[in-house]
Amino acid sequence: MNYPNSRLRRLRYNPNVRRLVEDIDLKTSDLIYPIFVCEGENIKEEIVSLPGQYRYSIDKLLILTEELISLDIRSVLLFGVSDNKDDNGKIACSHKSIIPKAVKKIKEKHNNDILVIADLCNCSYTSHGHCGTLIDGDVDNDLTIETLCRQGVILAESGVDIIAPSDMMDGRTGEIRKELDKNGFHKIPIFPYSVKYASSFYGPFRGAVSNSLDEGDRKTHQMSFKNSSDYLREIEQDINEGCDAVIVKPALSYLDVISKVKDRFSIPIIGYCVSGVYSMIKSASRENLIEEIDVTMEILFSIKRAGATAIITYSAIEIARKLNKE
Repeated sequence: MNYPNSRLRRLRYNPNVRRLVEDIDLKTSDLIYPIFVCEGENIKEEIVSLPGQYRYSIDKLLILTEELISLDIRSVLLFGVSDNKDDNGKIACSHKSIIPKAVKKIKEKHNNDILVIADLCNCSYTSHGHCGTLIDGDVDNDLTIETLCRQGVILAESGVDIIAPSDMMDGRTGEIRKELDKNGFHKIPIFPYSVKYASSFYGPFRGAVSNSLDEGDRKTHQMSFKNSSDYLREIEQDINEGCDAVIVKPALSYLDVISKVKDRFSIPIIGYCVSGVYSMIKSASRENLIEEIDVTMEILFSIKRAGATAIITYSAIEIARKLNKE
């Protein structure tokens, strides 16, 4: 292509031409809204670390889900904020635990009008804040999987549509799949966080679920961002163990990973636009340094352009309103 015969701007002058040749789309059906569910009644408590996000008791959660359906947001990701904790997270292996109760109520009210995904991890339920059972100061892989399997079956019995293990234990997808199938839940998909980095972008989320570590960190199970290839092994392992889609977290700083996963594997990819990105956008917007919705839209389009099938985002409500207007 040689100038002046080739002028790339010819496709940009006319807004109708621009729309004609655009090939990346963002729809309300692409949005998954993360929600924090707490114990109690009549609670809608704003989260200091995530302005505009709230902890909801189940009665208030059902009001929120009505609003989401009216905006055509049809997918939610539930996180438990539990008052009760123990050493290994087994407190969550009960129908009386907060997320099984929430799932049951949502399904009673909305049936299949909304897709309910449950995050599966122990960190909200352990007294020490780690993702599983500690042995000699480190998370024990296989003991943690036992608890995750029990939680997974309880969630399936409660009516959940999709289970999303976020713990990053080796082999947990296969073991959870076996337990679900053994208990008659072979139709329940598993969307593991196959690629989850030990990231500094999670800080506001941990404030949302009141999760802080007594000691140590998560670097023995979450991935190192200095490694350029181990995500391939993580995804291959989850696919071989029977996962149905993969989640990449965080999304924005790992667009290269999403793109390479898209090129290599034929599987749906969910990008998680995480709490740190959301909070930074909110902070910059408060200082009138950026236009919040415009920046958020640009980020979400970049995640779709990289190859994501859908996006978990705390901005789902604002983005849906904008998309519905357009």
